[in-house]
Amino acid sequence: MPVRQTTLRLSTRGMCDVIDITRAVQEAVSQSGVHTGVVNVSGLGSTLGITTIEFEPGAVQDLREALDRIAPLHDNYAHNARWGDHNGFAHLRSALMGTSKTFPVQNGALHAGTWQQIVLCDFDDRPRLREITITVIGE
Repeated sequence: MPVRQTTLRLSTRGMCDVIDITRAVQEAVSQSGVHTGVVNVSGLGSTLGITTIEFEPGAVQDLREALDRIAPLHDNYAHNARWGDHNGFAHLRSALMGTSKTFPVQNGALHAGTWQQIVLCDFDDRPRLREITITVIGE
């Protein structure tokens, strides 16, 4: 069973920067030679998230506002008190969203909905260089 792994590196702005990585995932699938299988998209770190959304300004704004309500930027986080930093909200958002997602590969292509884009969300409180591992497995 063929396995192909690709690393994607992206500069982000932090503070809930949402970046569409669908094209990179589609390209990794196409280059893998896998006809039927799965593709896993996994972000390295504990202050980012991988999810899907219709990548348009309104939906992205709604996502940011929902996360602000669930894990506000300025709250009393034990993580901040313990380590003296201010990104407890980022760790919580990452834990709730998750750092990886798996999608089907059908007929040699990523099988996702028309308005279902794969996005990286950087929750940290500063710009970062992020690493995403894309693993395609199948036949």
